[in-house]
Amino acid sequence: MNLAQVMSALAAKGSESTKKIWVKHGAKEPFFGVKIADLKVLQKKLKGDQALALQLYATGNGDAQYLAGMLVDGRQLTAAQLQTWAETANWTMISGTIVPCAASEHPDAFALASKWIDAQSEAVAISGWRTLAALATIVPDTDLPIKKFAALLDRVAKKLAASPDDVRLAMNAFVIAAGTYVGPLGDHAIASARRIGKVEADLGDTACKIPDAEPYILKCRRGAPIAPKRKTIRC
Repeated sequence: MNLAQVMSALAAKGSESTKKIWVKHGAKEPFFGVKIADLKVLQKKLKGDQALALQLYATGNGDAQYLAGMLVDGRQLTAAQLQTWAETANWTMISGTIVPCAASEHPDAFALASKWIDAQSEAVAISGWRTLAALATIVPDTDLPIKKFAALLDRVAKKLAASPDDVRLAMNAFVIAAGTYVGPLGDHAIASARRIGKVEADLGDTACKIPDAEPYILKCRRGAPIAPKRKTIRC
């Protein structure tokens, strides 16, 4: 399938009911309102088509960008391409899920994420913190810059409360990931979570809840000192 055919397929699968749900979660036009289950059907047909993934993302359409992230191999993207993805994400589901999935697979992931968290753009900052969370989740501790991650935990404890809502959520996710999956930082992350306290943010007209970092970390560890690393953050 070429780009035009995929876009037609996405349009055919879109629905007003799904659009209403995504709008409540912050989705922005243009998008068709395609269910994730329908995107997965297309993913199976198009798997491995890197060129098509880039074309889909470049449309700026939210559904197309989500599908692009399902298809792309982040290792094959350039740092410049990932920068463009972070800067042109259609909405927070893209900046907080799709971009980090791709970025966390790239050799320069930590450098990119470290730059993104200082961005003026909220979307880019979200991608930065979520990418850091992804790295904590999948990268062996021996390959992580532990001292820098520790400093980032301290930064979150100091600056989370004054950050924008969606960035605040991404920072909280980073603390949870570090405390759940990074052995040398388990206690440090818990201490940061206690300094942060309960995280408040406007979640709009949704049933979503913000996890309290400390109990959530302990729950995810399932009684162990630290949880085993995941192979991927992709669903």
